[in-house]
Formats: sequence, structure tokens, C-alpha cells
Amino acid sequence: MEKTLKNLKSILAANNYKLTSQRKLILDILLNNEGEHLSAEEVYNIVKKEDPGIGLATVYRTLELFCELGITQQLNFDDNCRRYELDTGEDHHHHLVCSKCGKVTEFNDKILEEFEKDLQIKHKFKVTDHRIKFYGYCEECQ
Repeated sequence: MEKTLKNLKSILAANNYKLTSQRKLILDILLNNEGEHLSAEEVYNIVKKEDPGIGLATVYRTLELFCELGITQQLNFDDNCRRYELDTGEDHHHHLVCSKCGKVTEFNDKILEEFEKDLQIKHKFKVTDHRIKFYGYCEECQ
């Protein structure tokens, strides 16, 4: 976590922002709930337990700032809610989304990565990003 905080501080500083206590608290929540794909409202409900003075607008602004700076990614799982996850830059992954309960499972598959490489070669196209979501029913909802 310290490496992430150190990286965040340097990203913020490079863009003339400070790591305020509120930003640090929101980052801690994202780190402690990694893989949960939290909405701004869910982050707010957690953060207000630690800092009752923080407002929902501050959480929204902070998450948007983190997205602009590449610290977080905004995700849409077709549930009319923007969700956020840390962009660690380490592991590229995809998502399985349950159409009944909304559970989201992350996965990584080498076949998809090889498919991307083949597309780039075949079409002489440089892929800079991709997001793959599969919809269906989780084991509990089948």
C-alpha cells in the first residue's frame, strides 16, 4: 500500500495537487476494497464512517480527479451506476457480470491477450486499451 500511496503522491504532485486527508481516505477505501468495483455512493457510505464531515460531492470530485490522472478507472456494468477500481497498471483483467444478482468477477485469460496481439498484426492496428465484459448467470443464480 505504501508504494501505491507514494505513487499517488507523485502523480498528484506532478499535476499540482496535494494528497489531502480526504483523498488519502478515499484511496485507502479503494485499496481495502480492491476488486469490489465500488460506486461513488458506496465509497461515500464507507468514508463518512471515518470522516462524517466529508460530502458526497467531495467523493465524486475526488474519484473524477483520480480518473483524470489515471489512478482509477471508471467502469459501467450496465446497472445505471458508474463504478470505480484502482488502475494499478499491473494486471489487465476482464469481467464476468451476473445478469441476475449483479455480482462482478474479475478474470484474466491468455487466449484473449493472444487474440489482441493477433488482431494488431493482422490489421496493422495498435490497440491501446480494451474492456471485455461477459454477461450471464453466476453459480448461485443458475
